[in-house]
Amino acid sequence: MTFLIFWHGLSGITWFFNIIFVPLYPNRQTMARTKKPLPLLEGVTIEAVAAEGKCLFHWNDLVVFVPFCVPGDVCDIQIRRKKHSFAEGEVVRFIEYSKVRATPFCQHFGVCGGCKWQNLPYEEQLKFKQQQVFDQLTRIGKIDLPEFRPILGSVHTQAYRNKLDYGCANKRYLTKEEIASLPKPPLELCSLATGGTQETSNLQPQTSQKEVPAIGFHITGAFDKILPIEKCWLMDDLHNRIRNEIRDYALEHGLSFFDLRQQVGLLRDVIIRNSASGEWMVIIQFHYDETGGEKEALALLQHIADKFQEITSLLYLDNQKCNDTIGDQEILVFKGNDHIYELMEDLKFKVGPKSFYQTNTEQAYHLYSVVRDFAFSNLQPPTSNLKPQTSNLQPQIYDLYTGTGTIANFVARKARQVIGIEYVPEAIEDAKVNSEINGIDNTLFYAGDMKDILTDAFIEEHGRPDVIITDPPRAGMHPDVVKTILRAAPQRIVYVSCNPATQARDLHDMDADYRVVAVQPVDMFPHTPHVENVVLLERR
Repeated sequence: MTFLIFWHGLSGITWFFNIIFVPLYPNRQTMARTKKPLPLLEGVTIEAVAAEGKCLFHWNDLVVFVPFCVPGDVCDIQIRRKKHSFAEGEVVRFIEYSKVRATPFCQHFGVCGGCKWQNLPYEEQLKFKQQQVFDQLTRIGKIDLPEFRPILGSVHTQAYRNKLDYGCANKRYLTKEEIASLPKPPLELCSLATGGTQETSNLQPQTSQKEVPAIGFHITGAFDKILPIEKCWLMDDLHNRIRNEIRDYALEHGLSFFDLRQQVGLLRDVIIRNSASGEWMVIIQFHYDETGGEKEALALLQHIADKFQEITSLLYLDNQKCNDTIGDQEILVFKGNDHIYELMEDLKFKVGPKSFYQTNTEQAYHLYSVVRDFAFSNLQPPTSNLKPQTSNLQPQIYDLYTGTGTIANFVARKARQVIGIEYVPEAIEDAKVNSEINGIDNTLFYAGDMKDILTDAFIEEHGRPDVIITDPPRAGMHPDVVKTILRAAPQRIVYVSCNPATQARDLHDMDADYRVVAVQPVDMFPHTPHVENVVLLERR
């Protein structure tokens, strides 16, 4: 340590010392603050399921969250992050497995992060989801609640999705085991990296392995790398064959994969959809930036079209943006139609490349059946909100956050009129088309911000609703929307939510005027911690 002492004059009279401590170190790495090592906790028993698919146990005064384990597991936990009120850990060794445990069926479990509960029997998953809804509605809502109905489990726990989105990247993600198995760098490179002056940022022995292209899922914390997926169990196996064929063809013919950092590379993203009608849609997203890029893309599309006759809608686009969203992009048809049809009861729903549709088709039917039952069962005939010369005593329905009008059209035949409101204009156009396809003429759809469209003047013009169905995004309803609903004073409110926490907040805000009379959790996503919940409220 060297002390450099400077003299300074202040107004020519007063003098003082300014002492600067200048540390002299051999290199910059040793200047970093030495962190206290985080402990390894041995023989820990996992206590309970927590949020986001993790589990927890208590250590001293802290709650510790750990992924990829189940209650009852006894294991050694390495603490990775420590805060004032909680910590995060990682299982480094299982000592004894819990009796409440299932064998994961996917080879990517523990790395992919998509199906975090594969190691938990499905019956146990349902118990924890039911408890999650109860805890959030009681602790956050702080309102009187009826006895909850038992959660509706998914009919299928594998191959239940109708849509998957795969990223393409020129760098694949390496697991810890793969990194550990790589050859070590030469000793002279290690010496340079620790004390030498040569630039060492690129001295990575695994560079060639990391630069192997991949099609698969993004990994949290590694935005520019893709975990290669060989088989995903979430969708019919045909989608695995399509995805792998795209990968194999691209590698065999030297097609470049997208580099997210440099924004170059041809093959960028693959979306695969199917439907109960047996139709398949494939959307391949390209990024033309090399000579012959478009020609190579069309050759790939022709190969996939020839190989898979099951594909009824083969689409593609050239996306020059920095992100992969396609809502503002022109999508071109290579083969077949620009849409597929989804079926529900005797209804058909047109699903385009940009359309939203519930990803668990069969379970969506059970969810919407609950909504319809809550909306109409034992509903009193309308008396005060009928327009002059109206003889139809069926109820007036408002469907808020209607999306492509699936719920609106599903309930329309029991209603006098259904008015749907949605933020996305393209979704509203789909909703209108779906009404037309099914011969439904008592729906009206409006596009715009909910708090701007749903006003007192709008309700005055269209008539006060007897029932309001609301299915907001995870953030819940805007306070202005809640106030307008209360002023509209419908007999019933059917609240569908993918986030019971924000649902509980909104229920609390409506509690003075409405009481909760029924609660029905629905599992749409097996092997994940996500749960839908439907609540029926009636005016006090």
